[in-house]
Amino acid sequence: MADAEGAAPAEAIRPAEVALLASVFVVAACGLLYELAAGALASYLLGDSVLQFSTIIGTYLFAMGVGSWLSRFVERQLVANFLRIELLVGLIGGLMPAALFALHSVAAGSFRFALYTLVLVVGTLVGLEIPLVMRILKQHFRARYALKDLVSQVLTFDYLGALAVAIAFPLVLVPQLGLIRTGLFFGLLNAAVALWALWLFRAELRGLAAHALACVLTVATLAAAFAGAEGITRWAEDRFYGDAIVYAESSAYQRVVVTSGHGGVRLFLNGNLQFHSRDEHRYHEALVHPAMAAHGAPRKVLVLGGGDGMAVREVLKYPGVEQVTLVELDPHMTQLFSTAPMLRALNRDALQSPKLRIVNEDAFGWLEKNPEHFDVIVVDFPDPTNFAIGKLYTTTFYQRLDEHLAAGGYAVVQTTSPLIARRSYWTVATTIESVGLTATPYHAHVPSFGEWGFILASRRPWRWPTELPGGLRFLDLAGLPALFHFPPDMSRVPAEPNLLSNQRLVHLFEEEWGKVQQ
Repeated sequence: MADAEGAAPAEAIRPAEVALLASVFVVAACGLLYELAAGALASYLLGDSVLQFSTIIGTYLFAMGVGSWLSRFVERQLVANFLRIELLVGLIGGLMPAALFALHSVAAGSFRFALYTLVLVVGTLVGLEIPLVMRILKQHFRARYALKDLVSQVLTFDYLGALAVAIAFPLVLVPQLGLIRTGLFFGLLNAAVALWALWLFRAELRGLAAHALACVLTVATLAAAFAGAEGITRWAEDRFYGDAIVYAESSAYQRVVVTSGHGGVRLFLNGNLQFHSRDEHRYHEALVHPAMAAHGAPRKVLVLGGGDGMAVREVLKYPGVEQVTLVELDPHMTQLFSTAPMLRALNRDALQSPKLRIVNEDAFGWLEKNPEHFDVIVVDFPDPTNFAIGKLYTTTFYQRLDEHLAAGGYAVVQTTSPLIARRSYWTVATTIESVGLTATPYHAHVPSFGEWGFILASRRPWRWPTELPGGLRFLDLAGLPALFHFPPDMSRVPAEPNLLSNQRLVHLFEEEWGKVQQ
């Protein structure tokens, strides 16, 4: 039928049709990217939690609905308005991660308001895009599309674009470009769609020179910001972290930042302090030695998390240890702490030990498929700030942990502060006990974190060590009893087990630590 209507006219309009459908793919990809970037940035700076992503996604979808509703009032100059919206989305959405990151460094109190304001603005503009594209297609290709075919075509490309960026964002874009450059790159893609529309519909656009100038200025602004993204990131992070940044990289799993100053070296993951070199020995000695020394003769040791190698360093102080297996999800961590001279000095080249086997996998899955048993298991995961980490504090996980403990073996779990997050701490103890393990809680004062808690888990009661390795800076036999004494303000409170199906610990942890941050 199309051939019967004449080949020349069909060939003349086909590029514009293809361009508009391709633009739907790009528009959808860009729209979802800005949503993911806002959620990731909020997680980095406000705490990596379900709350951040849930509220941002909800706000963004609401704003898209508002934009779709507003599109009904755009009746004239559809292409010109589409072009303007693309430039605005590209400019505002592309600059949003950089602007928010910089704002958090200079005016943290305004960050949350600015975040949701920008999410509303970008979401509204994105909501305007697809209805306009559908109307432009209908206007220019009325004979080609019935309404049902038009909707089907547009939504197909829309969903494909969203799928592509959802996969690429954590696996390729953020690890390779970083969050700020990723936003700017997709801003340039929006601007490219505007340039494409400018060229294809140049014959019907009024004020062509003004549109062209707007495109050029937008592209120039985004390109300049992209070129200077590294400087923007470093300036904002220097102000946020206080000390000079010696290493900063976004992996597929987290933002890793190492700073160095007069006080020492600090490691941050997603903006959260993991250790300070001036007192990390207190944390790692308290984490490792009560379990190792109580066992008496550990030969095979498993360390889950702890990619910085500090826990492995303490384990290797026992000459009888024959093999240490370190399971760390993020290969960036183990690579960094096994190659950077400053960090190798801190872990005393523990990650270079011939006794060590490094496995870069998810600990939850690795335990499920690995049949080995260990004399001591050291669990050094980040705090349960989201469901992905919260699953590592559930009954399901501790059941798997129990299956890998050798007869008479001990596991030790870093938990949280029994003083600040008292209910969270005792929830972990209850969860361990609910799978049939004996939980022996203790705590230590680490100045960078305050009072910090640990829990020993085993099939037999914990026994007092008769000796500790030489050269420890914090622990000694005389001071051990104090670690196991809980004053009234940290004593046990009723708690329910943390199940994989509810992950109550994530909500409880956020509630208790949220009070401190207010």
